[in-house]
Amino acid sequence: MFSLARLFGKEDRFFALLEASAEEARHSVQAMVKLSKAAGQPGSLEEFAASRRADKKITEEISEALTTTFVTSIEREDIEALSYALYKIPKTVEKFAERIDLAPEQVRGVDFARQTALIELAVETLVTMVRGLRRPDLAQVKSLNARLQQLEGDADKAVLELMKDVYGGKHPPQRALLLKDLFELLEKVIDRCRDAGNVVTHIVLKNS
Repeated sequence: MFSLARLFGKEDRFFALLEASAEEARHSVQAMVKLSKAAGQPGSLEEFAASRRADKKITEEISEALTTTFVTSIEREDIEALSYALYKIPKTVEKFAERIDLAPEQVRGVDFARQTALIELAVETLVTMVRGLRRPDLAQVKSLNARLQQLEGDADKAVLELMKDVYGGKHPPQRALLLKDLFELLEKVIDRCRDAGNVVTHIVLKNS
């Protein structure tokens, strides 16, 4: 089995940065879960903006480090790809929070629990995959990635069920439009987790 520590050099700077980025993704999802449970009540977007800014700073630091660090056997493009894939998670979560903040009264009583539960599982799985890059296990990565794919599939089914009410005329037009947007953004969040997991799997497969 290959050693990413050797490939990245003696220091583990890239590991630490990628793990920090994954943690920011998890933090943003946790904030989203709290917000969705209190849907319809006044809230603050600062926690989401802070998480996105922190992750953007990490992404920029990774890009800067890649210009000054000699890396062999693993392509710089793969490191950047994972960095940007991770950054898209808090960025998308922030958009979800912004939509709720636009018209909180329109989402009062809406249950996002099923989707957010799947997203929580997905981001936890992703964090485990990113941490595993220090001591990669191909079989474990494949198993975790398969789990991510399953969670994403379950989320798709959940969205379809929710959309039945939206398209079925259960809600007034303005509320239906907002709910459609919110459900699709939640779907994008878990898609982002899946995409990042695919990058991790790609890195391990390429270097195993």
